[in-house]
Amino acid sequence: GAGPAQQARTTTAYLRYVAGKLAGAAVSLLAVLVTSFFLFRLIPGDPVKFMTGGRPVSAEQIAIYRREFGLDLPMWRQFTDYCGKALTGDLGTSYQFHVPVLDKITEALPNTLLLTGTAFVLYTALGIFLGTRSAWRHGRLGDRLNTGLALTLYSIPSFWLGLLLIIVLSVGAGPIPGLFPTGGMESGGKEGFAYVVDVVHHLILPVVTLVAVEYGQTLLVTRSALLDEMGSDYLTTARAKGLRDDLVRRRHAVPNALLPTVTLIFVNLGRTVAGVILVETVFSWPGLGGLFYQALSVPDLPLVQGLFFVFASAVIVMNTLADLLYPLLDPRVGR
Repeated sequence: GAGPAQQARTTTAYLRYVAGKLAGAAVSLLAVLVTSFFLFRLIPGDPVKFMTGGRPVSAEQIAIYRREFGLDLPMWRQFTDYCGKALTGDLGTSYQFHVPVLDKITEALPNTLLLTGTAFVLYTALGIFLGTRSAWRHGRLGDRLNTGLALTLYSIPSFWLGLLLIIVLSVGAGPIPGLFPTGGMESGGKEGFAYVVDVVHHLILPVVTLVAVEYGQTLLVTRSALLDEMGSDYLTTARAKGLRDDLVRRRHAVPNALLPTVTLIFVNLGRTVAGVILVETVFSWPGLGGLFYQALSVPDLPLVQGLFFVFASAVIVMNTLADLLYPLLDPRVGR
């Protein structure tokens, strides 16, 4: 009867929705591939000059370098070569490190995931917790202080806050001694548990910087969604049945209000792979962000292109996953 037919229609609608989103993601990835090639060729600077270390070299030697890295080919040929190789997972060879770009990326990726992954878990948990509390105590002093602080920190540039923390807590200011390292990921020469403690010690300031700047967004989205939900009839009914306020919030209001937050979490997850370039640079953290900054200053075209493609792909993939998950959480979407 109508039940199975309705179910089949719903499945078909969802599959059509999925196909549309996947096609959109594929087009976006292709656009990123094209953009990453042409965008960084606008950067002033000659990679060959960097490779020769500024030494006076003959025209023949320059020609050899240009031929070795394919810089002597016409632009359209360089572009087709780049796209062809990229589609097979070959992102070229770094000019400054003389190793495949993919090797440099896989080497730096764990460091970025350690830093931004730790910060992501902390700022997401803090944002959701404070956002739900603020919405439930809407208009009170705690709510006003919470949202005021979140907005203030969210508007502060991360590199500026990072530099401030280094000045106060690493270098030491006035009576405050320098408690933390000024940068890097480890002091060196440590093993076992001492090494773990050392890495955690180096991790604290960059993580605090990221959490302070990022938690406000999650707090504000969660608070806003929960405020929209709180006027709903089903919550009034739940209260009328005699359910405790705490139970109404946990069981009914929060799960429905978390839908926009879920999307934001996936977007932030995508950005986690990119690392936060400015924070990694300020704290000399040996991750993808620091590597990107290093590559830009040459310019190391294959490395810059490869990193840009990885950063953008991570965001596109996570956004697409959020889009695919959304109809499963809210049946009204994608029908």
